[in-house]
Amino acid sequence: MLKNYNPDIKRQVILDTETTGMNKDGTPHYQDHCIIEIGAVEVINRRLTGRTFHVYIKPTRPVDPEAVAVHGLTDEMLADKPSFAEIAPEFLHFIEGAELIIHNAAFDIGFIDYEFSKLPNNQIKTENICQITDSLALARQMYPGKRNNLDALCDRLGIDNSKRTLHGALLDAEILADVYLTMTGGQVSLFSEDNENATIQHSGQFETDSSLTALQNHKNLTVLYANPEEQEAHQAFLEKINKKSKENCIWLGRLNSEQKH
Repeated sequence: MLKNYNPDIKRQVILDTETTGMNKDGTPHYQDHCIIEIGAVEVINRRLTGRTFHVYIKPTRPVDPEAVAVHGLTDEMLADKPSFAEIAPEFLHFIEGAELIIHNAAFDIGFIDYEFSKLPNNQIKTENICQITDSLALARQMYPGKRNNLDALCDRLGIDNSKRTLHGALLDAEILADVYLTMTGGQVSLFSEDNENATIQHSGQFETDSSLTALQNHKNLTVLYANPEEQEAHQAFLEKINKKSKENCIWLGRLNSEQKH
């Protein structure tokens, strides 16, 4: 029996799928369609590990011409590939217990759960074995009123996507990993890796809990200040981030403001 995800786990899987098409007539977008490619990359403690999951899948229906124009995968190319049922055990092993990072997660999760539902005697729901994070929803919060598809985010954040001539699940997952890690560069644990609530939000405000309040009561804590060499290295690092993000590094602005005062 599959275990529920562990909310304290540091393992993330950035995932993308390609499909035979989608419904636009009001019926579920995945109904009577199939996943034909899955690509995923593993991140542990905000570092890419090099582990990936990538498969092409033989569908039970033809690929829509409109979908072929997007990803280039034809019926002939998929004819000798395994079925979803054949790759399901390995896929489950790769994602189980991880936080899934997906751009427009409702689309991919709808397809994944639909494929799971077609397996014999199977009641698997992705939300019961993984934590799901929608990077599109996050981008819309950070950049309201702007285009937030993958290409637009790459352009905004200075990420190279020149290899993306057609959609491909593994390539898109790799690009999304760069996008997500860049977008969430400020969301790090402050006092303890086990304290998931002690984070810096994008507004720059602290999300406090009792452990942070308790720290305020320790009058004898030693405050360590960075020496000039460390300050110079920190400044150089922030300038590198600022250049990559096209001068959107809020921490550099704060540092310069503090130095003036």
